[in-house]
Amino acid sequence: MEQADAREGVRPSAPYASGGSPPQVRGRALMIARVPEQARGEHTHGEPPAPRAVRRHSVRGQILEALRAALAGGELAPGQVYSAPALAARFGVSATPVREAMQQLAVEGAVEVVPNRGFRVSERGPRELAQLAEVRALIEVPVILRLARTVPAGRWNPLRPLAEATVVAAATGDPASYAESDRAFHRAVLALSGNEQLVEVAGDLHRRSQWPLVSGPGPTCRRADLSADASEHIALLDAFIARDPDAVRRVVRAHFQDASG
Repeated sequence: MEQADAREGVRPSAPYASGGSPPQVRGRALMIARVPEQARGEHTHGEPPAPRAVRRHSVRGQILEALRAALAGGELAPGQVYSAPALAARFGVSATPVREAMQQLAVEGAVEVVPNRGFRVSERGPRELAQLAEVRALIEVPVILRLARTVPAGRWNPLRPLAEATVVAAATGDPASYAESDRAFHRAVLALSGNEQLVEVAGDLHRRSQWPLVSGPGPTCRRADLSADASEHIALLDAFIARDPDAVRRVVRAHFQDASG
């Protein structure tokens, strides 16, 4: 079966909790590209054979990203238990790469191992979200204020499409899409510091702050919150380009205050 994973892509489908019925999961969050027939060792007339098959760790990586998106989108419910075999059946692979992906999520704190059952999605409340926002602010705000003073205005212009992408994603109301674009913008800002360790640590904290709360907001409230957050990205970028450190300070502090919930 491990060899089969190396040759077979993952079919998009919704995960379901052990002992329960499958929730309605949007295809985008759990969409993982199928591997072409040639990559599975099947001959397709008129097409050259693939140079190599997809390795199992690639399947594991695809599953991990899909599960992270499902967490950010609230499609893996806090407190619910999901079994690796059940998820594997939905993805069309063996349980091994799914279990490995879930173990990585356990290391990140997104889930916890439930012996002989599977993995329970961690339950978080507003207090933990506020603590994550505080830690993120301690790390990111001083760096952002320094960048406002030292980075030339022209170097901020390439970040405009990333800021605008958060606005587009917010308008859809899809938290998984917004989470991805939100991280991309923050990552690009911090990358201008030249500190790869900072970018990695801040990115991990950012991802954790996007996991759903036990009782999240409704769709209308969520879309409004995302739109407000995205508008601050635009305002922050405008302040960077204007070389206005006072405006940067106001926007970024409000941004992390909003992130605390």
